[in-house]
Amino acid sequence: MSENKNLVLSNQNQAIDGEIVVAPEVIEVIVGIAASKVSGVYGMRGNLASNVAELFGSSVHDKGVYLTTDAGKIKIDLYCFLNYGVSVPKTAIDMQEKVKQQVLYMTDLEIAEVNVHVVGVVPEKTTLPDLNELFDSEDEED
Repeated sequence: MSENKNLVLSNQNQAIDGEIVVAPEVIEVIVGIAASKVSGVYGMRGNLASNVAELFGSSVHDKGVYLTTDAGKIKIDLYCFLNYGVSVPKTAIDMQEKVKQQVLYMTDLEIAEVNVHVVGVVPEKTTLPDLNELFDSEDEED
């Protein structure tokens, strides 16, 4: 049987009966968008399915985000690429704060842990010299 992994939000207003249920995929999307908007983050690590989906023009907002629940506490693992030259600890702390803030604001859920895994650093693009300019300068010297 499939396990029910939806998260139930507690009702703060006792005058209204009912419950609010949030699917984990929704939280993954919120986390993915919040993490990718942090300055210094090049992108999130995806898998083959997310890379193929992006190739066909679909935007995948939950790639590189993995949720686990342990004793009612939510733990998040983020796998990301950073831009070259940024402070890794500062960017990771910014990601943790931004993710916790956005999840709390949008779902009223407290996050127990946000673990940031830096998969790689993406260097700045360098412009390659034009081959015609290189060969023209040699011809002029003769």
